[in-house]
Amino acid sequence: MTEPHQPSPSREAILLVGGKGTRLRPLTVNTPKPMVPAAGVPFLTHQLARARAAGIEHIVLATSYLAEVFEPYFGDGSALGLHLEYVTEVEPLGTGGAIRNVAHRLHSGPDDPVLIFNGDILTGLDIRGLITAHGAAGADVSLHLTRVEDPRAYGLVPTDPDGRVTAFLEKPQTPEEIVTDQINAGAYVFNRSVIDTIPAGRPVSVERETFPGLLADGAHLHGMVDSTYWLDLGTPQAFVRGSADLVLGRAPSPAVPGRHGERLVLDSAEVAADAKLMGGTVIGAGARVGAGARIDGSTVLDGAVVEPGARIRDSLVGAGARIGARTVLDGAVVGDGAVVGADNELRAGARVWCGAELPAGSVRFSSDQ
Repeated sequence: MTEPHQPSPSREAILLVGGKGTRLRPLTVNTPKPMVPAAGVPFLTHQLARARAAGIEHIVLATSYLAEVFEPYFGDGSALGLHLEYVTEVEPLGTGGAIRNVAHRLHSGPDDPVLIFNGDILTGLDIRGLITAHGAAGADVSLHLTRVEDPRAYGLVPTDPDGRVTAFLEKPQTPEEIVTDQINAGAYVFNRSVIDTIPAGRPVSVERETFPGLLADGAHLHGMVDSTYWLDLGTPQAFVRGSADLVLGRAPSPAVPGRHGERLVLDSAEVAADAKLMGGTVIGAGARVGAGARIDGSTVLDGAVVEPGARIRDSLVGAGARIGARTVLDGAVVGDGAVVGADNELRAGARVWCGAELPAGSVRFSSDQ
């Protein structure tokens, strides 16, 4: 009798997918954020596929919100060439607490590296490069860092000339506090022994507690700056943009179900011959797009209907929703099953809740607004 396959200890990862996705509502009313479709498949599929392409074999998913939907979809991970396991938090534990809560499912020894990444970041990070840099530096923890133009909304992570992290600075506001444009990009490599030092059974933030504590104790934290594609998908506008960038090929993923280009139309969708789809637009399975409709950089989820002459830009139309004839959506989100009647105009972050109905012509913006 052969022994069951055990993944190589250096090929393990923890994926944090427990967030409620509050800022993404109504997209996340019925679906956890990592399962919202991006470029035709749940966003999580892209992350899992990229991890597998980098040589990761075993991934433990730290779930919480709507935890019951992950395993029925991905199963044991064999379809992706992975071994997946699932651990659900009963009470929210924060990033550090979630990592500690799943550690018992790892096979790694104390000195083995474990990749940890977040379920809401779309990135072109060189995962192999981060793991290699971690080993070469002899670090206890390595962080993926990226550079941003305006770092005030993020935690700054300055490093010395050798890449060693020197401080963690939370959301600076004054020019004097902005000592670097490097921010924590949400992917890490931990030595397994470091994971085991995180307190168990209580909320812990790696950003505010674990990392500063390790630094104060003299641990070696290494920062690898990788300024390839990076996008936090925390808002509906960012999520729609990320999906479009995947379709256009600006963001890398081996999981896009089709060729890169201006449009991705899934099987069983119906698109009128004179409808115009561009900018990385996705039309979901069973969706219908009527004559003369124009859809730019947007996502139309499964079973939705876009009636003739509608104009949709940088927007998301939820599963089973209906957009009336000649209606304009620009930077809007329409929840699952909602109905927006004909001749409406929704712009600038407007959100229509799941199942809501807007009568024809009830919402309009004047041309000077």
